[in-house]
Amino acid sequence: MSLNADKKQLRANAKLVRQAAYEKHASAAAEAVAVHGLSFIGTAPPLIVSGFSSIDDEIDVGPLLSRLSGEGYGLALPVISGKGQPLVMRAWKSGETLQKKTWGIAEPLPRAPMVHPDVVLVPLLAFDDEGYRLGYGGGFYDRTLVELRAIKPIVAVGVAFDEQRVDAVPRGRYDEPVDWMLTPSGPLRCSGNQR
Repeated sequence: MSLNADKKQLRANAKLVRQAAYEKHASAAAEAVAVHGLSFIGTAPPLIVSGFSSIDDEIDVGPLLSRLSGEGYGLALPVISGKGQPLVMRAWKSGETLQKKTWGIAEPLPRAPMVHPDVVLVPLLAFDDEGYRLGYGGGFYDRTLVELRAIKPIVAVGVAFDEQRVDAVPRGRYDEPVDWMLTPSGPLRCSGNQR
């Protein structure tokens, strides 16, 4: 089987797994992730954390972002700038107006300043212990992590339900691992990206 076929097969199964986890404990999971915060990565404010606007049955990082804002972190959200392009991170504060764009994802308005975050929260469909993640297939986060890591040291944190963990995510040379995974049961230091 080819890499694309392997990913397609896992993607179909992972969507079902994530949906079941969301239906079972979405609110409790979001609160548990917020309780963990980000102290495990060894950084402190006033760093900038890029979150994401959860869609469908993605774990809700809203409570976590509220906690981080209260602790003094700056916040940002990603903006899709075009197919095959890295995401653009724009500064955002809780309560600021967002606009729904591609795939119904809520993004900051174009007037919001572009920033280079220190920490990037990453959504996903499945993940493994090495920090490789399965996304939706557009490669947006892989390109974004490459671009940001070329600018400065960053910490990439995948956020997911515990049930989304798999033995191994099929990967190619363009797939970028995250440094940590944050699930409701706690953080996991990933072994695939020891920089």
